[in-house]
Amino acid sequence: MVGYQNSGKTTVMVKLIQALRDLGLTTVTIKHHGHGGKPEVIEQKDSTRHLSAGASASVVEGDGRLILQAENINSSLEDQIRLMEYFQPDVHLIEGYKFENYPKLLLVRNHKDLSLLAKVDNIKVIMYWEETLREPLNEQTNIPCFPIHDQTAILLLAQTIKKLFLANL
Repeated sequence: MVGYQNSGKTTVMVKLIQALRDLGLTTVTIKHHGHGGKPEVIEQKDSTRHLSAGASASVVEGDGRLILQAENINSSLEDQIRLMEYFQPDVHLIEGYKFENYPKLLLVRNHKDLSLLAKVDNIKVIMYWEETLREPLNEQTNIPCFPIHDQTAILLLAQTIKKLFLANL
């Protein structure tokens, strides 16, 4: 799932996770914090205090929830995928990482975002916000394009992912 900030990545990701869950698939997600700086953490919690004291990583578990925080870690996307394998998912969904070589769903909010077509590779599906984007997208690419609020497109994508999962069993 790639696109510029506020293009709807998280919204579409949530819908896709729900559709995959409804099809019986478990997912894990990896999100790139592309806004600069470190992602926010809850200050003054024990795990954050452990990190502040010098721990490299801290895990908190309770009532079936596990939270992992790590500090001073520059892990590659591949390292993060290997870490998520612990949870034995059917599907890995990745938000961000525009320039990594994995299949992508590109979100296009406006005409300025069309520049991503030349910058991002391995685009498999495009979702767009404005109806005026349909024609330029169809002229510039042969990639399947859908309006962002098309729930049928989300279901079709989830079904396609499930077929790929079953084919790899």
